[in-house]
Amino acid sequence: MEKIRFLDLSVQNAHNNMAIDEAIMRSLKEEKVPPTLRLYRWDPSAVSIGTFQGMKEEVDLEYCGKNDIDYIRRITGGGAVYHDFNGEITYSIILPQRHRLAPDDILESYGVLCSGVVKGLEHLGIDAQFKPINDIVAGGKKISGNAQTRRHSCVLQHGTTLLDLDVEVMFSILRVPQEKISDKMIADVKERVTSIRDLLGRQVGMDELREALVAGFSEALNLELVPGELTDVEMNLAASLVYEKYGTDEWNLSR
Repeated sequence: MEKIRFLDLSVQNAHNNMAIDEAIMRSLKEEKVPPTLRLYRWDPSAVSIGTFQGMKEEVDLEYCGKNDIDYIRRITGGGAVYHDFNGEITYSIILPQRHRLAPDDILESYGVLCSGVVKGLEHLGIDAQFKPINDIVAGGKKISGNAQTRRHSCVLQHGTTLLDLDVEVMFSILRVPQEKISDKMIADVKERVTSIRDLLGRQVGMDELREALVAGFSEALNLELVPGELTDVEMNLAASLVYEKYGTDEWNLSR
C-alpha cells in the first residue's frame, strides 16, 4: 500500500485554504514534500469561484459583506460554490503529474480521484456514483462537486462533500435577483442537489463524515494515510500567497 501524507481536518479562512493548496503543489514540484491528501473546512463560510469566472458577475458581494462570508477565486476551473462552515468537508489531493492516480486523461483522472469520496459515502450507507465530468451523485442528485488543475508538474484536485444544504443562503450569495428567487426555483435545486443528512434522515456529524472520507480515500485509492503537518516552507509560502495573491482584490475581483 502506497504511503501519502495526510493533513487531517483543519479549519481556515478562504484565503488560507486556497493558499495552502497552492503552496503544497509548489512545494511538491520542488520535491520538498510528498504527495498529500488534505481535509478542511471554511471559517467563516465562503463562496469560491472558478479561475475563469468574474466575481462581481457571480457573487453578491454586498450580501457577503453584511453576513461575514468570505469570497475567493480558485486556481481550478468550474463554477461558483458556497462553502458552508457547518455544511461540508472539502478535500484536496496533490500528486505529481505522472502519478498512478493521475492519468493523463482528465476525465479518467476525475473518476479515479473521486472514487475516494464515493467509497467514503458508501461507509455512511449511501450508494453514490461518479458522474462525468466532475460530479458525484446519490439518488440521482449531486452530492459532491470537484475541480482540478494541472500546473507546476502536479495535479491538484479538490472537492466538496455536502453534509447539509441551505439553498436559501446559497441563492442569496450567488447573483440571482431577489425577485427571481421563487419557491419553484428553490424546489428545482432541491431536486438536483442533495446532502448526507437529507439522504440518511439523521444528524450525521462532522467527525463521522471525516472518518468516512479517511476510510474511503485509503481503501479506494489503496493508500496508507500517514499523519503529517505543513512544513515551515509550505506555511511561509502560503502566507506569501495570501499577501500577494489570494488576499488581494487584484486576484479575486479580476475579470
